[in-house]
Amino acid sequence: MKHFFLLSAFLAYTNLAISQDTFSIVAVDTLTGEVGSAGASCLDNISFPGSGGAIIISDLLPGRGAIHTQSFWNATNQANARLKMEEGLSPEQIINWLKTNDVGGILNAQQRQYGIVDFDPANGQPRSAAFTGTQCFDWKGHKTGLTYAIQGNILLGPEILDSMEARFLNASGPLADRLMAALQGANVVGADTRCTNNGTSSLSAFLRVAKPGDSDENLYLDLNVPSLPAGQEPIDSLQTLYNQWKLTLAKEPAEGFVRLFPNPAKGSMSVFIEKEEGLFEMFNLSGQKVFEKNLVAGENTCAPTLPAGIYFARISAGQKTLRTQKLFWQQP
Repeated sequence: MKHFFLLSAFLAYTNLAISQDTFSIVAVDTLTGEVGSAGASCLDNISFPGSGGAIIISDLLPGRGAIHTQSFWNATNQANARLKMEEGLSPEQIINWLKTNDVGGILNAQQRQYGIVDFDPANGQPRSAAFTGTQCFDWKGHKTGLTYAIQGNILLGPEILDSMEARFLNASGPLADRLMAALQGANVVGADTRCTNNGTSSLSAFLRVAKPGDSDENLYLDLNVPSLPAGQEPIDSLQTLYNQWKLTLAKEPAEGFVRLFPNPAKGSMSVFIEKEEGLFEMFNLSGQKVFEKNLVAGENTCAPTLPAGIYFARISAGQKTLRTQKLFWQQP
């Protein structure tokens, strides 16, 4: 969110609306509770100083959802989208509200493009929606699935979004791997047609993932390529950054190193952590911490007094997150 507030002030001062050509994806992981976003654009930090490039379109609400507002980007519309998600509106309801209450009026709403995903606060189920206004520049369009929304404008053609979707669905591994794969699906010269003369897909690119309990200022993964020298591909540069970031991660603990059982849990549960002390935390579907307990090496019993429902559980040791997973909690 830090870049968002900086750019809100920047654009409020200049009264600038950005007509960027952009392709992007927002997605959630139903097993880990992660929310993420990735995108690229022929907008960069050189053409629009202070913007940070394509990352300006991204807003993540840890444990809750992800929002992309693109095509004639407007800070007020993006801030309103976040407020409506915090109020509990679904992605489709948020988009309908934005179309009716666009800062520039009903006609300007048709210049916008949105992609939104979230976890339903009532039951934890993933939801997605997207919108492409009739006045966005061609080629324009979007695709949605249960856990993702992919959208783009001023593109080479529908094959760009088709390739992004196929790469995302066919990739394995954590959400960040799949988002990066989706961007690579658009790594062709002129994916954003205005970048054809530059010999690249785009001018800037980003990749972001938030775990439940992350703060806006300290996301689990927050990588950005704001601009590059002419002819250098930002998606390749982002891939390099991502590969380097993965090398900095501690090795995943062996199976059995940490364990949470049973799941679903009723009344109490056991958390096992081997060799070291740690912390067990639970978050509701709005991303708020509702329970925590310090762990000792070995088996620990946790008996939170919470309403029945779906929560996200996190087990950590020091600065390392050892496991994040969805927890089904039942009252005794």
